[in-house]
Amino acid sequence: MNPVFEVQKTIREILLKVLDSHSLEQLNKIPQGFNNNIVWNIAHCVASQQALVYKLSGLPVTISEDFIAKYRKDTKPEGDVSQAEVDEIRELLSTTLKQVENDFAAGIFVNYNEYTTSLGYTLKNINGALDFNNYHEGVHTGVVMSIRKFV
Repeated sequence: MNPVFEVQKTIREILLKVLDSHSLEQLNKIPQGFNNNIVWNIAHCVASQQALVYKLSGLPVTISEDFIAKYRKDTKPEGDVSQAEVDEIRELLSTTLKQVENDFAAGIFVNYNEYTTSLGYTLKNINGALDFNNYHEGVHTGVVMSIRKFV
């Protein structure tokens, strides 16, 4: 397995364990001092991966545009998510990882539209996007770990 996908798999396994070890109420709770919750951060990782990897490569995303719109950058929870939505997020954590790994191996990521992140780092190709995605998911995993101390 490519190391970039090994890292993402580890991150996603951590996020799956958090989903499985917290109640729906805990996943939805926004603690004082935070502007989002555990489940939003996890879903945001999925939505961002699709934007960073597929959209910026000029390829169709592998999840619904509605999901991406709900959890993209500069959004916040608009209300509690249902158990069915948590189950969908749980499934997407695994399926989107497998899909991007398969698509990368198949060589479909030929073009990439340069994008400068909010941190000022410019993504120039798919390899940079995959590396940055792992950094991004790591940041949100840290936020999840902080939030869970308060729920």
